Amino acid sequence: MKYNLLKLLIFFLASMTLLSSCKRKKLEEVVEVPLPAKEEKLVIGQPDDVKASDGAFSLTKLPFLYNECEPNIGILTMENHYSKHYLTYTNNLNKLVSEDPNLTDLTIEDILKKLDLNNLDLRNNAGGYYNHTFFFDGLKPKSEGKPQDTLAVAINKDFGSFEVFKNQFIDAAEKQFGSGWAWLILDKTGKLQVISTPNQDNPLMPKQPVQGIPLLNIDVWEHAYYLDYQYKRKRYIENFFKIINWKKVSDRYEEALNNK
Repeated sequence: MKYNLLKLLIFFLASMTLLSSCKRKKLEEVVEVPLPAKEEKLVIGQPDDVKASDGAFSLTKLPFLYNECEPNIGILTMENHYSKHYLTYTNNLNKLVSEDPNLTDLTIEDILKKLDLNNLDLRNNAGGYYNHTFFFDGLKPKSEGKPQDTLAVAINKDFGSFEVFKNQFIDAAEKQFGSGWAWLILDKTGKLQVISTPNQDNPLMPKQPVQGIPLLNIDVWEHAYYLDYQYKRKRYIENFFKIINWKKVSDRYEEALNNK
């Protein structure tokens, strides 16, 4: 009798434990989890819609749509680079110029050549404006592949061949530590050189290791390539050669020769 009561008691306790466990599981199963907020729809505008604040300097007109340099530069990279980074440098420069009467009516080239390098705000934003303007002006969705005429002759003369120049340019851009730029310039002796500059410096600024007239540049800040290439900077630089506007670079070279 006592044995049967003991078995009954154990069965009752086990049943209650199981029921309690089932209730807990059922409660856990029906607890509602808040749905994630709906992602904001990504809207890509048009280059012509981007306007700088009123001031001395405006954005250079992008002569193609954001997607036309794909797959070498993706639509998101191009839109972010042009309408965010470039626009910010332009607006910042306009503000600085409006606050300093000594800068009124100066061209961007004159501002850079007369720059006090200790004025970091002006150095970074004037450099950022000029470098980006120069960069976007030098792009073309369907490149000619190689320079022609006078520039082609000069490259062969000063570098030995176009391939030697190309490899030097890729090497300079790839090895620029951190953020910066690589350039093809005409130096003060009239010779073509490949150089690199950190941050937003450029070869027009005072006290540069090598000064000269810029002909071609590439942006190696991460915002210029990371969405498309991540850590593969060299691949970005190599593909950059597929979208260079060599006619523009040649025109710059002819102008530089005429102004020397």
